[in-house]
Amino acid sequence: MATALCSALALSPNQVLNAANPGDQKFPMKYSKDRSVVMTVAATGILGKGGGLLDRPTIEKTSPGRESEFDIRKSRKASPPYRVLLHNDNFNKREYVVQVLMKVIPGMTVDNAVNIMQEAHHNGLAVVIVCAQVDAEDHCMQLRGNGLLSSIEPADGGC
Repeated sequence: MATALCSALALSPNQVLNAANPGDQKFPMKYSKDRSVVMTVAATGILGKGGGLLDRPTIEKTSPGRESEFDIRKSRKASPPYRVLLHNDNFNKREYVVQVLMKVIPGMTVDNAVNIMQEAHHNGLAVVIVCAQVDAEDHCMQLRGNGLLSSIEPADGGC
């Protein structure tokens, strides 16, 4: 849940809890629909004569048990690389294999997809991509989901 905190006005708990209503001129407040975010306006003088000062809220996002995107990318780079392998089959047309490779593998060009398809057709097996294990498993499952024969294996010696 995201919370916003603004503070440029010192208020006692009695002032906060005993405010006449949320729109009181002495204590202006803004509530979100679920009243989880409260923003206070710090007044410099009287609000009706020159306005107040609204501090930029500090937003904290807290999700227990979740890693940040940076931590996830860092852990993926630290994991050992895996090869995604494409196996030849006698069921799918060559054009279809090229289309699936371009759809499933990010950044796959037509030329690379054709070369991978040709290698699998002639040699029975081709390396599609070398990446982290999590990504390799995902690519392999997507290729299988589109009717292609695919597997993964640890890459020896890195990328």
